[in-house]
Amino acid sequence: MSIKLKQFLQDSEAKAFDLEHRRKIRFNIGKYNVAVKNGLNQYVDHELARARASYIKTNVINNLDKYLTEFERNFTQRGGKVIWAQNKDEALREIGQIMQRRRVKTVVKSKSMTTEEIHLNEYLGKHGIDTVETDLGEYIVQLADQRPYHIVTPAMHMSKKDIAELFVKKLRIRPTDDAQELVLTARRLLRDKYTSAEVGITGGNFLIADIGGVALTENEGNGRLSTTFPRTHIAIVGIEKVIPSVNDLDLFWPLLATSGTGQNVTVYNTIFSGPRQPQEKDGPEEMYVILLDNGRTDLLALPEKREALNCIRCGACLNVCPVYKNVGGHTYETTYSGPIGSVISPHYEGMAENKHLSYASSLCGACTSVCPVKINLHNLLLLNRQQSVAEGHVDKQEKMAFRIWETAMKHKSWVNMVPTGLKNYGLRLILKDSWSKKREPLTVPSKTFKDLWNEHQKKK
Repeated sequence: MSIKLKQFLQDSEAKAFDLEHRRKIRFNIGKYNVAVKNGLNQYVDHELARARASYIKTNVINNLDKYLTEFERNFTQRGGKVIWAQNKDEALREIGQIMQRRRVKTVVKSKSMTTEEIHLNEYLGKHGIDTVETDLGEYIVQLADQRPYHIVTPAMHMSKKDIAELFVKKLRIRPTDDAQELVLTARRLLRDKYTSAEVGITGGNFLIADIGGVALTENEGNGRLSTTFPRTHIAIVGIEKVIPSVNDLDLFWPLLATSGTGQNVTVYNTIFSGPRQPQEKDGPEEMYVILLDNGRTDLLALPEKREALNCIRCGACLNVCPVYKNVGGHTYETTYSGPIGSVISPHYEGMAENKHLSYASSLCGACTSVCPVKINLHNLLLLNRQQSVAEGHVDKQEKMAFRIWETAMKHKSWVNMVPTGLKNYGLRLILKDSWSKKREPLTVPSKTFKDLWNEHQKKK
């Protein structure tokens, strides 16, 4: 059993039986469910919108090279610079060189899962650069020295009381249970950071090929502030985020908003198409887009699985997943959690270390039913399981168990010869640390099906 699997099982058990954790998650996801139900009212035919989005994204992924080069051509025409990063090490090295040239001391960041994926904050910290998360949820988990709990809602696992106590401890404010006061405290502290930072870093929700633009979606305005004052803007975006045209945003922006937060459309939707132009009054002097691969082309090379790259990171699959709602986001120990994380993490971070995530699913199909781009998530989880076995990522104990099971199924008469008491002893021994730990132990009936059948026949 791998170290990551052991840790996952321990953390899963702790979270699943933590009633306070469960209360917080049910409360927060309950509010999300109500909002999404209301948000869906804007659609006359939501299924048609999902089908169209799925078609567009599938077409893009199947022609990814074409759309990426089109994006690069149009973006560089307006003075932007594109950097292709094959993995996180290349991305960090390129970012480090930009920081060195600019002699950067302070960076402001808007919410970005790709920066979490390459562990950017840790890298910058080691090089003496102060990095401040400006999204409120990200700022909270940064203060708590944690990773984001959820793709869309980083601090979903924390209550208002938890956040207030954190602010009292870390920011030395007076105790309060006023949510507005907590928000204003964070806002006041962040204002000076925007104007003093040399570099602003964002992700990107969509790369728009036909205009060479990076579309950023947010609700707080921190993304705009992070890119308006600093002299340099760096957008780190996965290569799968491309859409063909700016006209496609009228489909994807509402889908992302409704599935992600239940809104008709998010509050701030911004398109960056390069550095400040001569006629413009604000914006960065230079803008870089780092196109991150980091395992995505490996997934692209698998035709039966590449639809996972259609994901627009709305987080809807996490909110309906019974496993996620019980074990929580931190238990996955990966950048991307929940069903989509279980699908893509083994390809981004290694199948051998992360194959267990594909088994952390009930295969109920709820994730597939809510995905706004119709990714067949539960089927992809099965394909991951299949791949992990084909590649030999199976524990010795598991192999032995299946050999014993195969032998028993092929030679039922041998099994029937074993006394019932001995069978029950074996079951107790095998299942004591798994099934029987939280459930009534399994027992074997005193009579086999063959015995019962023979008795039935004699009565005729």
